[in-house]
Amino acid sequence: MNDHITRRRLWPGITAAVAIAGLWAMPAAAETVLKVRPFGDLKTIDPITTSDYMVRNHGYMVYDVLFAQNAKGEIVPQMVESYTHSDDGRSWTFVLRDGLKFSDGTPVTSADVVASLKRWGERDGLGQQMMAHSVSLEAADPKTVKLTLKDGWSLVLEALGKPSSNVPFIMPERIAKTPANENIKDPIGSGPFVMKTDEWVPGSKIVYVKSPTYEPRKEAPDGLAGGKTVKVDRVEWQVIPDAQTTLNALQAGEIDIFEEVPPDMIGLLKDNPDVGVAKLAALQGVMRLNQLQPPFNNQKLRQAILTLVDQDPALRAYVDDPNLYTNCPSFYMCDSPYFTDAGWPKPDAEKAKQLVKESGYDGAPIVLLDATETALHPATLVVAQAMRDIGLNVDYQAMDWGTLSSRRTSKKPVSEGGWSAFLSGPAAPDMTEPVGHMALRSNCDKAWFGWPCDETIETLRAEFTMAPDLAARKEIAKKIQLRAIETVPYVSVGQFYLVRGIRKDVTGLLASGVPVYWNVAKGN
Repeated sequence: MNDHITRRRLWPGITAAVAIAGLWAMPAAAETVLKVRPFGDLKTIDPITTSDYMVRNHGYMVYDVLFAQNAKGEIVPQMVESYTHSDDGRSWTFVLRDGLKFSDGTPVTSADVVASLKRWGERDGLGQQMMAHSVSLEAADPKTVKLTLKDGWSLVLEALGKPSSNVPFIMPERIAKTPANENIKDPIGSGPFVMKTDEWVPGSKIVYVKSPTYEPRKEAPDGLAGGKTVKVDRVEWQVIPDAQTTLNALQAGEIDIFEEVPPDMIGLLKDNPDVGVAKLAALQGVMRLNQLQPPFNNQKLRQAILTLVDQDPALRAYVDDPNLYTNCPSFYMCDSPYFTDAGWPKPDAEKAKQLVKESGYDGAPIVLLDATETALHPATLVVAQAMRDIGLNVDYQAMDWGTLSSRRTSKKPVSEGGWSAFLSGPAAPDMTEPVGHMALRSNCDKAWFGWPCDETIETLRAEFTMAPDLAARKEIAKKIQLRAIETVPYVSVGQFYLVRGIRKDVTGLLASGVPVYWNVAKGN
């Protein structure tokens, strides 16, 4: 009896010990890793000092925003719980939602917001406009931000909800106080992911993990808005320079997503049942001309390039599929409410030759930078040859995108490592209307790389923000285009679409126009 009682008393303890030992012996749950080959490399982590889209995409991983653009293009609250404004549009109040924290666990406060917006406002086109119309931007209490304008400037929400470069990301005040012309070094952010700086290998790998402190909104994800729920443990951006190597890795399941599949490789994916493709948002091909240095400080020579470039062969060098490109004779996207073809010159090589002659061009070298791994590499080759055909001395220089994005910041003469032109592909949100337009902005040293300087365009851009209705805005947008055809801040090479390759077990990718990786799950 006593032995029986002893066994009964000992058995629960023995069972617990065996169970615990069994749990210890069980393998840990497998870590879910989403492996992405991004379109380029990450050279800096500061999304304010540069408009580089790799840095913008990094920004969306580690930061959140006050307002965001949903799939319909509407600007809706994100970090903001509620907001009000006066009837005359001069006084705005924004209240942050509860539970906002940075990835180091500290709370997000209105002081962080004010510092972040002020820094952004020094670099971004819309931000510069908003600050120019502001009397004050201040923290009323730890959760409340107040913006007071000197007039009824009408683009406050469009500015704060700007979806692409430069995005008004919210960072800690201590980081946001870094001078706007100096790169930040600390990636502590307000967003759904944390950057693993100890695993960052430039030119090879960038790693992000789920933020333990981020609290998503309760709504379903919608474009860049809504609940940013992270469904994987890690996201690894694997920098693989060679497209064929990347394609093989996608086919074999060694990576999950191939951003920007070259068009000539799309057909190679069609027979693989484990891989699909998706068309991304439209981009505008931009040939940027450096107006600070000869020879493109000469307006007549810039007009020659605008007259020379034929969008059709440039775009078809990228892809010979009409579903993936659009000849668009405008500085605005073809589906923009401000689209106009007013004044746009028809491609004419002979007229371009005449303009070159009138410019007095003396044969000075034109340093044309080309990022060979990007979609616009074929178009760059086409444009380079067209320039040679009309007698221009093209010094073609091939490089990777990271090198180009660093080189284009130089204001030195070409003989000292400067540059004359490069091709890039800004996304549709950056090329839709005059104020946020990345490449039309002509405010001299505050403008995008190339630094066009024209008081007339800047005056018209300011008028656009005060226009009473859409019709008035359209008329001003047309005037800006006509003036830009004279000054040529850049040359459009048309619109095109990128294609993303995706493993079939990856779900939840959002139609956002920007590649973001919250809401993404992996597995059957």
